[in-house]
Amino acid sequence: MSSAPKSVLLITHTGRDVALQAARQMAQAFLDAGLVVRALNDEAQDIGVSGIESIGDQPPNADVAVVLGGDGTILRAAEITRQTQVPLLGVNLGHVGFLAEAEGKETQQVVRQVIEGTYVVENRTTLDVVVTFEGAEKARGWALNEVTVEKSNRERMVELIVEVDGRPLSRWGGDGVVCATPTGSTAYAFSAGGPVVWPNVDALLVVPISAHALFARPLVVGPDSVVAIEVLASGVQAVLCSDGRRSFELQPGSRIEIRRGAEPIRLARLRKSPFTDRLVEKFDLPVNGWRGTGRS
Repeated sequence: MSSAPKSVLLITHTGRDVALQAARQMAQAFLDAGLVVRALNDEAQDIGVSGIESIGDQPPNADVAVVLGGDGTILRAAEITRQTQVPLLGVNLGHVGFLAEAEGKETQQVVRQVIEGTYVVENRTTLDVVVTFEGAEKARGWALNEVTVEKSNRERMVELIVEVDGRPLSRWGGDGVVCATPTGSTAYAFSAGGPVVWPNVDALLVVPISAHALFARPLVVGPDSVVAIEVLASGVQAVLCSDGRRSFELQPGSRIEIRRGAEPIRLARLRKSPFTDRLVEKFDLPVNGWRGTGRS
């Protein structure tokens, strides 16, 4: 368990009334308990609770960040707090909310456990990505869920060559390739036909998107592997996207190298429930009739 925090960072999808109302209630509860409450400038104004500190342009620092919204808001929070490694505790006010630890109806429990410090923090693998063209670095980035290389012209396929650990694997023509972490295996990679990978598995996923090739199966590679994707010089332009938030145009001949990130993202957990239970709950999987004797 963590020690009781002295400060809380609130990151809120203020465009949703339900998130804004929850943020106001939680901010007041944290302030009443004697905690310092911080928020981004615009969000602090939207929440409108007296006593919230606006963090300005400085890297947001706090003992824990409570994130109110869906997975998109949590990915934005990871981007905001990555520099300071503040653990994120997500409260799902969206749809599936795989990254969230609690649901909107559990805000009082979240407040209580944050005040008491009765949460644990776990590290989640990230990806580091570097784009080069003719040997010169053009862009550098990272992702918590996935990095995708996709066609930028919907009328044409993008031609890619995939390399693993310095050796060519296959040439794929199609919509693109997803390279994901175990955390991201339930996101875009899952939609593209990739496997669900438990978060405690140290691995990277490579999933082709609608590839026209004899060998076009999802791959699970080692955590120290380096995956490289080359956009054929004779092909069309492509686009690189990290977590669906940060994009970069790729000209033909570009090379993208993806490896396990040097810095993990820290997620706060309120309970030590098995990932199987989370999978069943989030995907509403049918388990009626189960007669096993397993215990959580």
